[in-house]
Amino acid sequence: MALSPLIRRLPETLVNQIAAGEVVERPASALKELVENALDAGAANIDIQLRDGGRTLISVSDDGCGMTADEIVLAIERHATSKLPDDDLVHIKSLGFRGEALPSIGAVARLSITSRVKDGDSAWTLSVEGGHVGQVQPAAHPQGTRVEVRDLFFATPARLKFLKAARTELSHAQEIIHRLAMAHPGVGFTLSDGTRTSIRLAPAQGELFTQRLDRLGAIMGRDFFDNALQVEAEREGVRLTGHIGLPTLNRGNAQHQYMFVNGRPVKDKLFFGAVRGAYRDFLAHDRYPYIALYLEIPPDQVDVNVHPAKTEVRFRDAGLVRGLIVSALKHALADAGHRASTTVAGAALGSLRPQDVSGALAQFQSRPYAQGGGYAGTAGLSDRAAAFQAPLHNFAMAPTARSDSVPDGFETEPNDYPLGVARAQVHETYIVAQTADGIVVVDQHAAHERIVYERMKQALDAGGIKRQGLLLPEVVELDEASAARLIKRLDELQELGLVIEPFGEGAVVVREVPAMLGQTDVQKLIKDLADDLAEWGEMLSLHEKLADVAATMACHGSVRAGRRLNGNEMNALLREMEATPHSGQCNHGRPTYVELKLSDIEKLFGRR
Repeated sequence: MALSPLIRRLPETLVNQIAAGEVVERPASALKELVENALDAGAANIDIQLRDGGRTLISVSDDGCGMTADEIVLAIERHATSKLPDDDLVHIKSLGFRGEALPSIGAVARLSITSRVKDGDSAWTLSVEGGHVGQVQPAAHPQGTRVEVRDLFFATPARLKFLKAARTELSHAQEIIHRLAMAHPGVGFTLSDGTRTSIRLAPAQGELFTQRLDRLGAIMGRDFFDNALQVEAEREGVRLTGHIGLPTLNRGNAQHQYMFVNGRPVKDKLFFGAVRGAYRDFLAHDRYPYIALYLEIPPDQVDVNVHPAKTEVRFRDAGLVRGLIVSALKHALADAGHRASTTVAGAALGSLRPQDVSGALAQFQSRPYAQGGGYAGTAGLSDRAAAFQAPLHNFAMAPTARSDSVPDGFETEPNDYPLGVARAQVHETYIVAQTADGIVVVDQHAAHERIVYERMKQALDAGGIKRQGLLLPEVVELDEASAARLIKRLDELQELGLVIEPFGEGAVVVREVPAMLGQTDVQKLIKDLADDLAEWGEMLSLHEKLADVAATMACHGSVRAGRRLNGNEMNALLREMEATPHSGQCNHGRPTYVELKLSDIEKLFGRR
């Protein structure tokens, strides 16, 4: 009979090394713990130095309250902390509280702590090397604390194999600093390698919203600063503030989506899901908005002790938090009206370089001039040039400011409307409008698609979408599986204004369509919906995929590219855009218009 192994208490050094495996995953993890300690100490400025990505040196200096000699000795003991004065694990008001960080770091690295309290006679320093604690000694240091971590994981060489290249480790450290800096805009941060400073953030000034936006702009970029919408909402004692980007300012990953709970940066699945739900009507599934939200919630309503690295939280009422985020974001987006991000015009101007235009013109003019007009090698160019002259005298495009097609009483001064008045339609796809201080170019299909989509949503909220019967019901031939998927959803489709019936094997007959779609390609609409149902699967109801169904229908019911519009139609579309929420972007997050200011246009031509 085998004997059971002897149960014994592990050595303190080994216990700390095990704890380090949970708390100190990489240099950025150790850095996070040290910077959080500095913030909890009330620091106004935090200076960080990393060498070799933090492998050989992590140094964090702050001007916080500092520690006495006795407090320094206690700080490197396990489960010793100043952050639970009442031994209350529910009402956590600090960033770090586990009491494991410093002893865990000291168990796997060479750690030194130097600190001085305000009005202290002297500073004190203490070293820990691979778990072996030295003696506290006097030192020279201003008020505050400096913690240095050298040769991380020297005591556990196996962990070194899991570290990445220095540049990769540095990028993780920069991400940590950026998140903490966004959570605490009133604190200054610097990050350097001893020779080059990669992060320099001065303490932000002004009221809190201004501080946050300034700090967010410094980290997330000027584009976010210029296109951020303010968020502010409160429900049942839970307050949400922050800034979000316009839908047309988006990217291909969720890297610039941040959430802070009671000043603590977190990565929470609930947050990402709520953001996706709020932007569902405005962005394609593979595009992500810029987000920075700050949640203030009573400490007893959130568990911050879920994860050893304190990156996750658990809410007592997750439904309340999710609902607050979704509704607050939707209200902020609705208040933005038809506004599109300035990055759209910036991208357009960036691609219009005068030197490119002048170069192309010079190349064209350098071609040999043939007898009879025109340039050699450009057959028909002279004919096209001659044809170009004639329409200048009887230009039929509308509307102009004095067009006879404009009804009486319809003001056509550009400064009367945010999107101006239509001056022309080009390529039977784009409307060119003049505003008080520039021009607007509108994608007529994308703009009308958004308008129809918003109408469909309003009609559904009001009780249902009006239908119109087809004079001749239309039979749509499909494969049997596609027809079966549509037939299973007859009742749901009818609520959305589409009445179909089975018509033998592999076919359906369409009897009614949503009235607001007008003249539409019924065949293509039905086939597109069948394809959508195949992609979504059988588990989701059409109401759960309402945004996608309505978007598909709106696309078929909108003004198509290639359709010629008269002056009244173009101006009517502009006016509807101004009155329709979210009309600055189509249902996939692409812009519906580009606005170029007169000053920008003048720069292109060298007038400024």
